[in-house]
Amino acid sequence: MADLVRRRLRLVVGLTALAELVVFVLVAAWIGVGATVLATLATSALGFVLLGRQGTRALTDLRERARTRRSPGAELGNAGLIAVGGLLMVLPGFIGDVVGLLCLLPGTRGLVRRALGRLVLSRLPDRMRGPVRVQSVRTAQMPGDDVPGERRPVIEGEVLGDPHRRP
Repeated sequence: MADLVRRRLRLVVGLTALAELVVFVLVAAWIGVGATVLATLATSALGFVLLGRQGTRALTDLRERARTRRSPGAELGNAGLIAVGGLLMVLPGFIGDVVGLLCLLPGTRGLVRRALGRLVLSRLPDRMRGPVRVQSVRTAQMPGDDVPGERRPVIEGEVLGDPHRRP
């Protein structure tokens, strides 16, 4: 299984590098080599600036969530997409710049998150999809309950030793 993943990853990286090279050559033929190199440097600089601004904003949102003890949820996903987008923008290549820009801009980040969510969900086995049902011992019917629907209090604690268990 791990070998298959490695082969697929190598294939994707190789095809992406080839596509980036083809786009670079096409852009160089269209606007010239010098302008293409300058455009590549400019998109890398723009990536650094956007990564700094959006990364600071994402970290501020994460700190605020932690301070108010709320679940980080989307903010944690935003921080990950910003990191990936910044890396793609800083690395040379026009295709990576476009994908990185989609990850960095707040307006398009939601689209990327939804597309990634659909992709991951489509790859999951059927038994791991769909609604998740969780039952809590605090709200579950306890054995020996006389009145259906009536809930008895549950005392949480730690078992330090069992007198019935032999060592």
